[in-house]
Amino acid sequence: MSEDERFISGTKMPLEEENSAEMRLRPETLSEYIGQDAIKREIDIYIQAAKNRQESLDHVLLYGPPGLGKTTMAMVIANEMGTSIRTTSGPAIDKAGDLVALLNDLEPGGILFIDEIHRMPRFVEEMLYSAMEDFYIDIIIGEGETARPVHFPLPPFTLIGATTRAGSLSAPLRDRFGILAHMDYYTTKDLQTIVQRSAKVLQAKVDDEGAIEIARRSRGTPRVANRLLKRVRDFAEIEGTGMVDAHAAHHALELLHVDRAGLDKMDHDLLLTIIEMYRGGPVGLNTLAAYIGEDVETIEDMVEPYLLQEGFIRRTPRGRMATEKAYMHFNLPFELDH
Repeated sequence: MSEDERFISGTKMPLEEENSAEMRLRPETLSEYIGQDAIKREIDIYIQAAKNRQESLDHVLLYGPPGLGKTTMAMVIANEMGTSIRTTSGPAIDKAGDLVALLNDLEPGGILFIDEIHRMPRFVEEMLYSAMEDFYIDIIIGEGETARPVHFPLPPFTLIGATTRAGSLSAPLRDRFGILAHMDYYTTKDLQTIVQRSAKVLQAKVDDEGAIEIARRSRGTPRVANRLLKRVRDFAEIEGTGMVDAHAAHHALELLHVDRAGLDKMDHDLLLTIIEMYRGGPVGLNTLAAYIGEDVETIEDMVEPYLLQEGFIRRTPRGRMATEKAYMHFNLPFELDH
């Protein structure tokens, strides 16, 4: 599914494909990073302690829904530690040599960031155990009679893993992370600040009310806020005065089918399917995915977390059910015995 198909998608482009403007939207230090205050306080302490001892930072696992700034946090940690960072993703490491090359290229104290770490092949995950604990990797080179074990010592390093599915990580891998940070949805106030900061970077004209209107419809997610800001700016420049005020933001977001609760067409399709086709549920996730034409992973990672967080649906052993809040959102009567 492309960004054009879902303006409030939580997916992101690979780092190498981001343009310079997108990269400039990323904060570079903890003081510039907006939101996630509890995590920032903890990370700051761990970084200062590691630097005082002249050690590598302990391994970090960042987890939570898409678009909350896990990649940005990893880059901020590298800047604060004053070290280099190599970035990759779990599916991209499909051979032992890929992992050895990534780790061998790190400078002492360097950081390896693995996005979607839950999607690493199991044999690669198992190779990481000794690398994370004792900074070495043992691999077999050659085949048959020529096969021989090779011991690769590694420089001390920090692994930062990011995942939307912490529960999908095996216990042995999860237990090797010394720092666990659960990133949650952002407040409207924090998102307003993010929108205003991004507007300055993009040289867009946004007043306070316009920023608030965008923030309210951003699903608690900075990546969504930045995408909506850029699209609303386009409408304001072509169809308005160029200023993103409350009226311009409301007009553009309605045209983009993003309602006042931040719900888009896919959210509406899912909720109305549960309400109208299955009388409020319960209905199985596979059935829902087939009916609205999306894969299960997209619903689980990009749609369902926000709907659960905001109380529009609930999970039951038999499937998903729409709540009274969902009925009220569509001005539909809610049966008391539902």
